[in-house]
Amino acid sequence: MSIKVLYFASLRETLGYSHETLTLPADISSVGALRSHLASRGGVWEALGEGRNVRAAVNQDMVGPEAPVADRDEVAFFPPVTGG
Repeated sequence: MSIKVLYFASLRETLGYSHETLTLPADISSVGALRSHLASRGGVWEALGEGRNVRAAVNQDMVGPEAPVADRDEVAFFPPVTGG
């Protein structure tokens, strides 16, 4: 399964990437599993780890960690934002 992952705001700055295309292992089928997979890279990638305040969207729809990820999906990760 191949997906596009986007990183926004401070995550983009921390990770040094705005996007990447990934071929996922068969056991990665949800947003939460994808986050854990990415965080397991270690170092700066731990910014996506469990307990970190990160929001996600799949194909531009806000989702929770249980949301499924399918072939050719676009998954975006970003910190919560506030306005004023």
